[in-house]
Amino acid sequence: MTELWALAALWVGLALVATLISIQLRIATALSEIVVGTVAQLLIGAALGMQLLQGDASWIKFLAGAGAIVLTFLAGAELDPDAFRRNWKEASAVGVAGFLSPFIGCAAAAYYLLDWSVEASWLAGIALSTTSVAVVYAVMLEFGLNATDYGKTVLAACFITDLLTVLALGLMFSPFTFKTLIFFAGALLAFVLLPWATRRLFHRYGGRPSELETKFLLAVLFGLGALASWADSEPVLPAYVVGMVLAGTVGRDHQLIRRLRTLTFGLLTPFYFIRAGSLVSLPALAAAPPAFLILLAAKMVTKFVGVYPITQLHKSPKREAMYTTLLMSTGLTFGTISSLFGLSHDIIDQAQYSYLVAAVIASAVVPTLIANAFFLPRHLLPGASTPVQRGNDKSS
Repeated sequence: MTELWALAALWVGLALVATLISIQLRIATALSEIVVGTVAQLLIGAALGMQLLQGDASWIKFLAGAGAIVLTFLAGAELDPDAFRRNWKEASAVGVAGFLSPFIGCAAAAYYLLDWSVEASWLAGIALSTTSVAVVYAVMLEFGLNATDYGKTVLAACFITDLLTVLALGLMFSPFTFKTLIFFAGALLAFVLLPWATRRLFHRYGGRPSELETKFLLAVLFGLGALASWADSEPVLPAYVVGMVLAGTVGRDHQLIRRLRTLTFGLLTPFYFIRAGSLVSLPALAAAPPAFLILLAAKMVTKFVGVYPITQLHKSPKREAMYTTLLMSTGLTFGTISSLFGLSHDIIDQAQYSYLVAAVIASAVVPTLIANAFFLPRHLLPGASTPVQRGNDKSS
């Protein structure tokens, strides 16, 4: 047990360091945790010659996975149904374009520029077409944009992109089985019944120190995650939909949301983001940087080609349009999941996996840093002195 507690202290200590860095540099905590995880793994490995972080330990993987699930649920719960109805055309168009353009463009880059096989190239297209709901939500929450119509629209677009990614991975590489049918049927039943059951359960038994609400939500999320994993799908996917269907109940209980955020950002997501950073092998990238750079550039360029024109078509101000495009260029959860799927099913080899994961994780950092440094829509931030309505200022 001594080793376990020491390892836990190391991880929480790294999370604390990442938080202090984010405060000093005024960057999103999620990004600093990714960078700290990458640097810590490199320095510890160089100093001690061992994988001291033990990112593959089962309990660390569980906490990281739980962090991704609960964070994605919170992102879904932030979705205001009224705001989505007002902006569903833009969210859908941005989400579809954010998938199709990099899916085709990155697959072509892998095939023609890196000389990968056809299957490996399509797998690369899927892995690099994703948008990280976890990163985007964490950044939105950091600046308070999650409470705006603009933030809710971007989060909805992120979900549509990732939904198409999961469908593409399943249709192209995973057979449709009876397990898939059971998963869809079970999830659909849960989505229909949850609003009714949650409202009545919370009304009768909620508001007590025993935190029944939190336990109920975690049981639902973990249960659907287990069903998704059993059906060879992704546990994160139903979490977002659960958040969406409960947005009218859980999403409006601000005290409950605050308690869930404390649990998520205080304990769970540091394991998720730090572990994501620790997966990057800087020595491997240094040995062959062109492949990594080509994949990262292909993702960012194709995301821009696909998303930016759509935002302009819907008359978004230039600053918001660029911010949306850059946030839609981020990737993490589904990108690494798709890459690992390709490696475990011999679609890509270890080197290709390293390049893909590195490009995916870099896409969580680089576009977000650029977006927050140069294109942050400050007029939408809470407390802005002169708020600007979307679509009115084309030169902002």
